[in-house]
Amino acid sequence: MNNDLKNQKCQACTGNTPVLNELQISENLAKLNNWSVNDEQKMIFKKFNFKTFKQALNFTNKVGELADIEGHHPDVSLGWGYSLIMLHTHAIKGLSINDFIMAAKIDIID
Repeated sequence: MNNDLKNQKCQACTGNTPVLNELQISENLAKLNNWSVNDEQKMIFKKFNFKTFKQALNFTNKVGELADIEGHHPDVSLGWGYSLIMLHTHAIKGLSINDFIMAAKIDIID
């Protein structure tokens, strides 16, 4: 996707970080490649599919390396042929712009 999210940097969050509203969530989701939001509008997620467990594990490890660089850590479910990435901002129990920045960067992992 062509957007500027991938060029931004996640900022440290506090309990005062603004929670995005439904319109902001919708606008930012439109900038991503096939991410979804949960019913409560508190998490975005995407399932990445692979041919083998090893490919899924390698991808998940790259997500982990990126997460450490960005200081924004996803919840991950890993299994044979898939890696499910779930993003939300723990400090605010909702979605912030950081979740969308991280998603955009995950989408360009090679």
